[in-house]
Amino acid sequence: MAQERKGVVTFGGKPVTLVGPEIKVGDSAPNFEVLANDRSTVTLDNSKGKVRLISVVPSLDTGVCDAQTRRFNEEAANLGDKVAILTISADLPFAQKRWCGAAGIEQVQTLSDHLSMSFGTAYGTYMKEHRLECRAVFVVDSNDKVTYAQYVPEVTQHPDYEAALAAAKAAN
Repeated sequence: MAQERKGVVTFGGKPVTLVGPEIKVGDSAPNFEVLANDRSTVTLDNSKGKVRLISVVPSLDTGVCDAQTRRFNEEAANLGDKVAILTISADLPFAQKRWCGAAGIEQVQTLSDHLSMSFGTAYGTYMKEHRLECRAVFVVDSNDKVTYAQYVPEVTQHPDYEAALAAAKAAN
């Protein structure tokens, strides 16, 4: 049974249970299996050799998640082609594809954890009460080491964009 952590984050002011371990700077990045918009399987190894900025959101169809994904999409050009930006949510791949088309998102790869919550349980972002991801940002270097980790304490608030972007640039 996966580890459960209570009271680490709140969602709408209410404490939630996160399933999975707390990932910390210096940890080896856990592997995961999620779905791309075409329903093909994607793992950490798909972007091996690159720095990965992993943006985790509850649902792309909410204001803060939308803004977070758009911000990282806009910043992609400043990070260069050696940085892969992944946005992971429990939204269905079809919904992610529709959202990306409507939002004009081309620099961020949206990935669905809906099928098995593999990412959420590996990175400790799975909110048990809601079957959604909490808001978090991780930077994984090209050697699969975590160089930045932020679990946003209140899921409805924005992450620290500047710190995450600085970590991605430093890991590059």
